[in-house]
Amino acid sequence: MDIEEIQKKLVSKEASCVEITKEYLKNITSLNEKLNAFITVTSEKALSEAEKIDNEIDESEDLDVLFSLKPLLGVPMAHKDLFSTKDIETTAGSNILRGYIPPYDATAVKRIKDAGTVMLGKLNCDAFAHGTTGENSDFGPALNPYDLSRPAGGSSSGSGVAVSAEMAVFATGTDTGGSIRTPASFTNVCGLKPTYGRVSRYGIIAMASSLDSIGHLTRTVKDSARVLKVTAGYDPFDSTSSKIKVPDYLESIIGVKGLKIGVPEEYMGDGIDPEVKSAVKNALKVYEKLGAEIASVSLPHTKYAIAVYYVIVPSEVSSNLARYDGIRFGNSRESFGDEAKRRIMIGTYALSAGYYDAYYLKAQKVRTLVIQDFKKAFEKIDILLGPAMPVLPPKLGENSDDPLKNYLLDVLTCPVNLAGLPALSVPAGFSKEGLPIGIQLIGDHFAEDALFRAGYTYEQETRYYEQKPQLPLKGEDPDGI
Repeated sequence: MDIEEIQKKLVSKEASCVEITKEYLKNITSLNEKLNAFITVTSEKALSEAEKIDNEIDESEDLDVLFSLKPLLGVPMAHKDLFSTKDIETTAGSNILRGYIPPYDATAVKRIKDAGTVMLGKLNCDAFAHGTTGENSDFGPALNPYDLSRPAGGSSSGSGVAVSAEMAVFATGTDTGGSIRTPASFTNVCGLKPTYGRVSRYGIIAMASSLDSIGHLTRTVKDSARVLKVTAGYDPFDSTSSKIKVPDYLESIIGVKGLKIGVPEEYMGDGIDPEVKSAVKNALKVYEKLGAEIASVSLPHTKYAIAVYYVIVPSEVSSNLARYDGIRFGNSRESFGDEAKRRIMIGTYALSAGYYDAYYLKAQKVRTLVIQDFKKAFEKIDILLGPAMPVLPPKLGENSDDPLKNYLLDVLTCPVNLAGLPALSVPAGFSKEGLPIGIQLIGDHFAEDALFRAGYTYEQETRYYEQKPQLPLKGEDPDGI
């Protein structure tokens, strides 16, 4: 069910929030052992919250007012384990933070909670969000529900799996170089990376502070718009959050007639899987049929983006991870995984005396050129369209012995983060083997409404999101439910 369907059932009394929550907890109990999406399941807390919501609905004199004040009322969801949750373990998918209990909620967590949701637990991810496939988690990889021999995509791996396998209605995620769009593309769900600063980073364990964007994964585009309306907006606790007014993203979500869509030449070149290219071309045909205008554009500095990204990110990672000294909180530094150590060493080297100008400073200058490419493109078009990922989901272990090969998977997603732009991954079909393929819609700064408009119209025309993974449940009730 999507958010609207759940709330209709609550209003009509066709189902209670407790009953709906139990169904999701049953799915988690039946599937998590295989899929490894959840690190922590908060069953008792979820059922207690659901009971309070049922009482709130029963006692309300005006349900329209109640649901306008709490727009996500009664919706079971889960958080990526990078989000600080008060009194609930937050590990960042790492051994170094195993056992850490935050004393406060992240701003996004608080806003989602205040909107009336039921939190089901915390989701698996690459340790400290360092990864593209989800295989760098110290808790083991989350597996792709469409093919258990493949990872779900990272770093928000558990978030993609939870939504795809109906273990949560929506899930939060973070996107530093594609960490929401990758699992969305690999698991046939919708993933939003908002404009940098659109959603507060306060309380979310930092990876690379100048690129981290706080978003979410949902079954549908309309659900994504509903969630962003709740999480977006200025936060005095985050100096990088924007004061630009948050619009009602559902107001003009239908129709693409006259919309100018640009296709970057660099996003359709060598190295893109033929089946991925075919899915993008089919999507363009759909948009043309619906009245959109298609044009070819160039982003010439795209070829430098991956090199720029993997200088800036390790540099900021090495700075952010310096706080984990095993003295104030967390375990000793011996608990860092291989990928964290790799990024710390690369970043510390790039920032060291004698190398700062040659690497970090030069990377920031080229970053400016990447930003200017996008600015020039948006003078002519409304949104950009291309593949979310250059390849289909790889096999487990296929890239784990070759970090460079893994890094190159970010080639189409990381330029968006370097420029601070919003991007939306939407299901765009399946390969011959039945593996999901996603397209990526990219907008100008704070143009999430245009992305929702384009994404929703395409989604309703193609309805790929309705093709769910075949995962028979064991039918076992969790204890006490």
